[in-house]
Amino acid sequence: MSRAAGRFLNDIRMVAGLGTTACFPFCEAVSSEMALGDRTMAKDYDVVVVGCGIAGLAAAASAVEGGARVVVLERSPRNERGGNSRYTEAYLRMSSETEVSPDFESGLEANAGGYLDPELVKSVLKTREQWPPLLRSLSFADPELVSHFARSVPEAITWLKKFGVRFEFFPTQFLTQATPRLLPSGGGLAVVEALGEFAEGQGVAFHYETTARELLLGSKGEVIGVRGLSRTEGPIDFRGQVILASGGFEGNPEMLTQYLGPGAHFLRPVARGGLYNKGEGIRMALAVGAAPAGEFGNFHAEPIDPRSGASEPSIMIFPYGILVNRLGERFVDEGSDLVDRMYEEVTRAIWRQPQGIAYCVGDSKVKEIPAYSRAIRTDQPAVEADSLKILAERLGIRSAAFEETVRRYNAAIQPGPFNPLALDGKRTQGLTPPKTNWALPLEKAPFFAYPMICSVVFTFGGVKVNTHAQVINSDGDVIPGLYASGEVVGMYYGSYLGSTSVLKALVFGRLAGVTASRSRHLGETRHP
Repeated sequence: MSRAAGRFLNDIRMVAGLGTTACFPFCEAVSSEMALGDRTMAKDYDVVVVGCGIAGLAAAASAVEGGARVVVLERSPRNERGGNSRYTEAYLRMSSETEVSPDFESGLEANAGGYLDPELVKSVLKTREQWPPLLRSLSFADPELVSHFARSVPEAITWLKKFGVRFEFFPTQFLTQATPRLLPSGGGLAVVEALGEFAEGQGVAFHYETTARELLLGSKGEVIGVRGLSRTEGPIDFRGQVILASGGFEGNPEMLTQYLGPGAHFLRPVARGGLYNKGEGIRMALAVGAAPAGEFGNFHAEPIDPRSGASEPSIMIFPYGILVNRLGERFVDEGSDLVDRMYEEVTRAIWRQPQGIAYCVGDSKVKEIPAYSRAIRTDQPAVEADSLKILAERLGIRSAAFEETVRRYNAAIQPGPFNPLALDGKRTQGLTPPKTNWALPLEKAPFFAYPMICSVVFTFGGVKVNTHAQVINSDGDVIPGLYASGEVVGMYYGSYLGSTSVLKALVFGRLAGVTASRSRHLGETRHP
């Protein structure tokens, strides 16, 4: 028994590092089994990729490297291709270009699922082929998948570098952080353009303004293509193995409300690219029997300025001030931990406030913090005033309650040194909610405030895959001809382990492309 597997068994929420077995199922499309409507055009490929972000382009690039004929379907126009990937800075949770951070697996392990049946989970100590079907299809981040993900990251980074992408440890917006972040020079857009240019140069066909609508099945239930709708050409059946890399459902208010509840209308994607993510890839996969995975009622949250139309106009300065709602009341500990570990929890608390909005309030002392402006990404100015009463009036919140909130907060602050770049223990006492670190009194005019809402960076719910990015059905078997990557892969539960989503897109996109290109030449198998 490996130490990681033993740890997984002792704490059912976790994952560990078991080995993997090679398996490349045969998923070749059989065109004779395709029933075409009279008005539906058909196009034959080896691999059909749905989505043109990092997940889809990594799949397309690796598949064409393997000799496959590849087509990419993308809802957006070419000049907006990339979805969320186009707008992200693409933080990577890595200690170097060849090592993931020390907490990579353990962080995913800490939020791997719910309260699982311990007798069922004992089977993870066996080889995957010996797992009962219920376990293979169970909605949890299984140890084999997480371990393989972590091991595959350095190789994927090396692979990406050959397309001209370069990496650096640039300063991030987090003034305090638990782990360093590696960043590609030029962010996600640089990765999108590098992979896109390579794919175009290798003859990959791109159909922009084309939306995938329905998976096409052969006589044995295998996926043999996807029906798309082109803005200019109408319905087209793209025949071949299918890799779903079309993002989550953060751009679909109906699905957000279905899974997150009525407060979903206060949410918006963190960047415009998320509006293209309507959830069809997930729905299509579930419709043909894919096993769901990931927490459908949850998402990665980030606090943004609702006044801004910029990409990711986040506000991370709140640990040094207070957050109040429209009633003028505090509702969360703004200094509970290093900001990169707790901003998601704080953001979800904002979402639960009246009208889904809050205000980050500080005074002029905050501007004395070294590089404080790095933590403010909005392009809109702060709301400022020389008194708390006037500030409240400008924000449209209850001024009497707000002034009393500040008075009680100031009175509760305990003496002690202030260190903005580390957990300093400068806290309040006898205050609910408390402030655990960085408790500075609000007393030095001018005062300022930024409105903040909860944004959806990406949704957690998706489908189950194995270590080859093959989609697993609800019986625990591979769905021949179907693969998934990026947000379509359900892996996150509870809280998101920061700076792993781009790596997930890259790793599983590459795995899907490699597996699909190889499977053209191998016999069919139902290996789990």
